[in-house]
Amino acid sequence: MRHRLCLLGFLCKIAKEHLKKFWSTNELKLPQTNYTIGIDEISVMQSKIKENPWPIYKIKLGVEHDLEIVKALRSVTHSVFRIDANCAWETEETIEKSEVLKGLGVEFIEQPLKANDWEGMTYVKKKCKLPIIADESCQKLEDVQKCAKAFHGVNIKLMKCGGITPALQMIENARKHQLKTMIGCMTESSVGISNIAQLAPLLDYLDADGSLLLKNDIAEGVRCKSGNILYPDDYGSGVRMKD
Repeated sequence: MRHRLCLLGFLCKIAKEHLKKFWSTNELKLPQTNYTIGIDEISVMQSKIKENPWPIYKIKLGVEHDLEIVKALRSVTHSVFRIDANCAWETEETIEKSEVLKGLGVEFIEQPLKANDWEGMTYVKKKCKLPIIADESCQKLEDVQKCAKAFHGVNIKLMKCGGITPALQMIENARKHQLKTMIGCMTESSVGISNIAQLAPLLDYLDADGSLLLKNDIAEGVRCKSGNILYPDDYGSGVRMKD
């Protein structure tokens, strides 16, 4: 991954262009990124939302009182919710919860079942009241086609698939199978987030808040403010290492 990014960055320096210009000149189609709220005491989760006003929140779930959490968080914000169930739900549980979550302003559910439960996910896709996005079930190019029957979209992570080049291939393949596309992140520095953001014009959804969750970021680059992606003037991915 590092060598691919170095080559792309070098070409950008020569061309005096931003990295994203190699595959997209559409500056208007930039999805907003969500802000992640991890599982915690409900009061703590509410406080995080109040302290970080954002248009879209990803809510991590996977405990017995999941619906209670979402209802409590909905009481403190009107923003869009995305749910990440982290493979913690069962088939009928997902379908039942989707009905309630749809009424609570949830946009989609990410990876409700275990990564290898293709039969269960195919059934859920038919019955669920909300779109279902693959995460753990989609880690490499070959997974995209399998996800077409079981999911409405895929969450692609550069750290898992191997970098920008394979991510571009996965996006192209997802489009061929009429899947929604999303790029996600780990808790990672602005180096990773800045490269993720270069793919934003190609996406339906974006999860690029990883550097915001760090106490000490090792670099500067693309920033996220109130859900919006802000690109620096530097060529390439815009990354600069801190001293």
